[in-house]
Amino acid sequence: MFAALPVMRQLQELLYYLAEALSLPGARPLRAELTRAYERTEGLTLADADTLLATDVAAHRGQVVAPLLERASALVRADVTRASRPGRGPGAARAKGDGTKSRRNADLFGARLVRADLRGADLRGACLIAADLRAADLRRADLIGADLRDADLAGADLTGALFLTQAQLVSAKGDGATALPPSLVRPAHWPDTGASAGSPAPPADPPQREQPA
Repeated sequence: MFAALPVMRQLQELLYYLAEALSLPGARPLRAELTRAYERTEGLTLADADTLLATDVAAHRGQVVAPLLERASALVRADVTRASRPGRGPGAARAKGDGTKSRRNADLFGARLVRADLRGADLRGACLIAADLRAADLRRADLIGADLRDADLAGADLTGALFLTQAQLVSAKGDGATALPPSLVRPAHWPDTGASAGSPAPPADPPQREQPA
């Protein structure tokens, strides 16, 4: 019985992601496929312990769930990258990892991404450990599997971030000015004060000019 708990935990995680994908208006063309995947996954959670232990969750994730989540993400993020993307005012910067370029599985350990425009960015599986994301715009960024341990999200906008989990937030740092999706709650260890009341986010790094050949 207890041996099956890790399998159940993985299946519940997949259900969480599928439920979110089903709630995304931009992923409506995939609704039928997502519903079938959800029902199939839910059916696995209702199996007895022996069946659960024999379930190949990795195969189910890789063959059934992950491709659908990736397609749903692409549809939603395409709406962002197609839309007009005006600057965010003085100090705003567009990072190399924004919606125009995939940073999937990128090593961004300790990266300085202050005030970075990461709307619609593909950050799936990215290593963002200790990254400085203060006041960054992460709306509609795909964060599934991203490692946010000790990342500084003070003042960042995570409204509508895709596939963000409570566990990821708990592992990161933030504050009262960090905007979160409505389905998630502010971790208890985050201070209530905003970045402007404590250590304000510095201006973004100026764009680098290309050196003449």
